[in-house]
Amino acid sequence: MDKSKRPFIKSKRSFRRRLPPIQPGDRIDYRNMSLISRFISEQGKILSRRVNRLTLKQQRLITIAIKQARILSLLPFLNNEKQFERTESTTRTSSFRTKNK
Repeated sequence: MDKSKRPFIKSKRSFRRRLPPIQPGDRIDYRNMSLISRFISEQGKILSRRVNRLTLKQQRLITIAIKQARILSLLPFLNNEKQFERTESTTRTSSFRTKNK
């Protein structure tokens, strides 16, 4: 009986509202590298909309801007560091095979 009469008590956790990643004054443009580089992963991939916390319209504009910047060679299509690590590891294994023969 006591449980049914008790009013519903909300937990009072503090909620900090996140700031939007793109301010209203920011221009989404292929020349705005400081803005574009925030939405690219370390590998050079375009991050998803959920990760970026963008609206659908903003995500489309960012994607177009990133692709334009890549075509104009302002941004790399992929990060060269990962590619370099792969080539380094293949040379190690090939030299290891030759030593055993």
